[in-house]
Amino acid sequence: MKNSFIVASALIIPILVATAQDTDKSKWKDVGIDFPKPMFVGTPVAAKLPNLDKSKKPRLVLKAPEGAENLALDMEVTSSDPEPIIGDLEMICDGDRDGADGSYTELGPGKQWVQVDLEEEGTIYGIVVWHFHKNARAYIDVVAQISNDPEFKTGVTNVFNNDHDNSSGTGAGKDLAWIETNHGRILDVGGKKARYVRLLSNGNTANEMNHYVEIEVYGTR
Repeated sequence: MKNSFIVASALIIPILVATAQDTDKSKWKDVGIDFPKPMFVGTPVAAKLPNLDKSKKPRLVLKAPEGAENLALDMEVTSSDPEPIIGDLEMICDGDRDGADGSYTELGPGKQWVQVDLEEEGTIYGIVVWHFHKNARAYIDVVAQISNDPEFKTGVTNVFNNDHDNSSGTGAGKDLAWIETNHGRILDVGGKKARYVRLLSNGNTANEMNHYVEIEVYGTR
């Protein structure tokens, strides 16, 4: 019995150490996001939103435990608009973050969502989203949610929400809208477990359409 106890203890200790490393944010490392080149053209449309981030200081670093990777790469994407006006849903997680024509997907006007199936539950530390960034604009009522329910009816967690007046019905959020650039937007998730990631928007300050260049989901399985 004594020897059995020693063996069991030896097996438990590494698991406890790994868990401690994952939760100790001081040991998290930069995942190294590869940003595309800037492609601003034309005259920017004035973005008049009450919750607009005017800092103009892009965030460039997302930290996560060692071993975190983009779980969304080449995963299945579904949407409230299954037949995009421009592009295909599979382009949203194909690894192409470029802002050029032919690299983005355009969904219909008004409230729309896209959803990434990670195929199995993972521990998510951050989401990076690039909307159309060839022209300066801000997307409206951007909400990021995670869940293990593919229909997002139960167990839904909002991890980002700049819908300040709850016009999309997901609750009023206090996060800020932002002007799109080649740096996209890094959204902290903090190590929450989920299989599905859903992003919502409600048009933008240039027109009523919804666009996605790329969505990345950094985590571990």
